[in-house]
Amino acid sequence: MAGIYAEKVWRQMIQDHAGNWGMDIDHWDWVPGVGVIALLEYYETTRDVQVQAYLLDWVNRNEAKAKGKTVINAIAPFAIFPALYRLTGDAKFKEEAVRIAEWLLHEAPRTREEAFEHTVTENVAFSEQVWADTIFMAVLFLARTASLLGSAAYAEEALKQVLIHLRLLQDPQTGVLFHGWNCASGDHMSGARWTRANAWIAAGVPLIVAEIDKLVDIPQELKERYGRLMRGLLAYQQEDGLWSTVMDRPDFYREVSGSAGIAYGLLKAVEVKLIPDEAEYAVRVEDAYRAIVPYITTEGLVTGVSGGTPVMSTIEAYQNDVPTYPTLYGQGLVLMLLAKIAERSE
Repeated sequence: MAGIYAEKVWRQMIQDHAGNWGMDIDHWDWVPGVGVIALLEYYETTRDVQVQAYLLDWVNRNEAKAKGKTVINAIAPFAIFPALYRLTGDAKFKEEAVRIAEWLLHEAPRTREEAFEHTVTENVAFSEQVWADTIFMAVLFLARTASLLGSAAYAEEALKQVLIHLRLLQDPQTGVLFHGWNCASGDHMSGARWTRANAWIAAGVPLIVAEIDKLVDIPQELKERYGRLMRGLLAYQQEDGLWSTVMDRPDFYREVSGSAGIAYGLLKAVEVKLIPDEAEYAVRVEDAYRAIVPYITTEGLVTGVSGGTPVMSTIEAYQNDVPTYPTLYGQGLVLMLLAKIAERSE
């Protein structure tokens, strides 16, 4: 059944949603970026040539829109370029990947702790702020480019960024992550244990490790921190199988994209041996999967997904000021989970 749902979800992603911020795939930013990352994952699972053809066409339609957008969130779509180079041999994919990787290493704004500052395409700055989102939106790309080129320098930077983000964002009491860290004020701002922030790292870190583990040694600190994170996340999974949008507030609404990302992360982390293959993890993933399915409409739209969310000024704002609606990142994280479940059940 997971494969049937996945088919519906990806088909809905490529429909004409022009003018719909959450679902319009024809622009260059993190929202369609997560979408195409997920479509690539789906292709690599199914080898459906229609998906590969769509991704190549998507790049041709949208690559001009990337010009001048050198910010963290606009790097997300480039994460598919290393794979597209391997599939096609088209030099533009490799050349662009190198250009963006060099920008990240040498020009991207950094905080005083050397983390990539979270920069966005909108006309707003988050000076000296570290967000969990950066790991999925930019560091994953860097790790994939490191793998493509066999670059120890790129791999070392990707590893460095993962460790910095875990050190700055991880709550020592619970093991889970805060949404962001303000380097200037030395605090976690509103202190929200926001579920999708945790999902970006839960899903992103095993994907990164899979790319760089032949180029650098993965330190025990990363394995221990990631293990604590995943154990901490399981403590906040609600009885219905989902996580609340702020996970330690069970009275807040359940959030589907973050729940899917965490469940996917459990499966991927077991696959790359970041965490042990324990029976409980499979049960927890199944609980999440069964809870997510009712949020998928017959047309393949994923509902129950919180809108774009900066670090909010209060914890209550995550509940009161962020509505839910279908988005490509919601579709994408659910598609990644569905594809992984379908692959395991074959």
